[in-house]
Amino acid sequence: MEEQALKFMKAALKEAQKAAAMDEVPVGAVAVKDGKIIARAHNLKEKKSSATRHAEIELIEKASAKTGNWWLENVDIYVTLEPCAMCTGAMINARIRSLYYGAREPKTGCCGSLYDLPSDGRFNHVFPVYGKIMEKECADLISEYFKKKRAEKKERS
Repeated sequence: MEEQALKFMKAALKEAQKAAAMDEVPVGAVAVKDGKIIARAHNLKEKKSSATRHAEIELIEKASAKTGNWWLENVDIYVTLEPCAMCTGAMINARIRSLYYGAREPKTGCCGSLYDLPSDGRFNHVFPVYGKIMEKECADLISEYFKKKRAEKKERS
């Protein structure tokens, strides 16, 4: 599993780099079914002027379109940052098979950090979560992005 997880997290990191190049928070994700990537996405909040256009939401929509079904029970999601409540809720509703993420998100992460929604049996679906995959690379990309944003803001002041 580890070699495969690294392969798919690297693909998610490429998506995150695309987001950074667009001046979006660099979060990327891929959906995997039967060992193959079926969808790729990254944050588009700025481009679409919408708080809901997180990488995971974009990805779930693309994966659903690809499979022709919103029910993604045989799909694994790889994302560079631990998902928030909105994205985790969408994954629960989509009935994904499992989640793999890179960097932890202590302020908004809902897959083990702040909350642990995927394992909460009160929901109609639970799924396993595997975290800290390429954690340093994923965290560094986000840290560098925000460091650059703070420097730009300071220059404008």
